[in-house]
Parts: sequence; C-alpha cells; structure tokens
Amino acid sequence: MKKGLTLSDILVTVLVSVIFAVLYNLWWIVHNSVQPLGLHIDQLMYGMWFSAAVVAYLIIPKMGIALLAEFAAGAGETIMMGRFDIPTIIYALLQGLACELIFAIFRYRSRAFMVCLLAGMSAAIISLPIDWYYGYLNEVATWNLILLITFRVLSGAVLAGAFPYYLVKALDQTGVTKLFRPASKDDYDAL
Repeated sequence: MKKGLTLSDILVTVLVSVIFAVLYNLWWIVHNSVQPLGLHIDQLMYGMWFSAAVVAYLIIPKMGIALLAEFAAGAGETIMMGRFDIPTIIYALLQGLACELIFAIFRYRSRAFMVCLLAGMSAAIISLPIDWYYGYLNEVATWNLILLITFRVLSGAVLAGAFPYYLVKALDQTGVTKLFRPASKDDYDAL
C-alpha cells in the first residue's frame, strides 16, 4: 500500500464526505425534534456529526483521510445550508484532527472496534471547548453540564465509533471496499 494519498483516495474520501454532508443536514431534523424533550437528550444524537472521519478512515486507513473527510463534510454541510458557517468549519477541522490523533497513536494500522470508539469519543470531547468558546456551556448548571458531556461522549462512541465500524464492516461484506485496499493472496488465488 502506498503511504501517500492517491487521487483515488482523495476522490473516494470526498465522495464519502458529500454523502455525510447530506446526512449531516438531514440529521438536524432528528436533532431538533428531540431537543424539546430536555435533559440534553439531543446530545445523544450529536455523534452523527463526527462520523465521516471514522467511515473514511475505515475505508482508506491512511494518514490525513479522517481530517480531509470531516473537513470536506463540514464544508459540504455549510454549502448545503446555503451560507458559509465558520463555526461549522472549525468544528469539522478540530473533530477531524481529534480522530487523526487517535489513528496516529495506533500508527494508522488498526481498524479495531476500540480504535473507532476512541476516535468518536475524541471528536466529541474536542467539540466541547468550542461550545464553551461560543458561550453557552459556561451558563449551564454543573449537574446539567455533566449530563451534557456524558451524553455527547456516549453519542460520539456509539454514532461516530460503533455505527461507522458496523457500517464499513457491512460494506466490506459486499466487497465494495476491497477496491480501496491492497489485494491479499486469497484474492489473487480466487482469480
């Protein structure tokens, strides 16, 4: 496997990002429909906005893929919203970097379930200081803040860790993702 990104790696990553940009925009409907329930139940839906990085990395496990995927998905989301939203771009950039950090710790060699959970949780954690900066987390009561953080990190683990893992595992079973990974001896023997 080549170490650097190829044109096909970038194109596939951007394609995954476009799909997630559409999903991210549709996900606002789900998020906003549970928000009135209170107690930060909407935070349990928040992890979906971290998923593009993990899905793209699982398909193409190379350095820079997670960052590119999350950034492109965030940029695509702003385009589909019809306005350039700098906070969305900042969130996407930092969430992609958080996932890249986890994948780098494992030297871009592991596609294990636990690595995906850690990547999703790291994206959730990195989003919290941005929320603090934009000014609403410092106004929340301590018990409420703990609930928000717990739900967001849990959502990151489930929707940005477990969901992408099982989604790509299902795609692997169809054979679609084999186009983006080196062929094994068994693949050549099957010819």
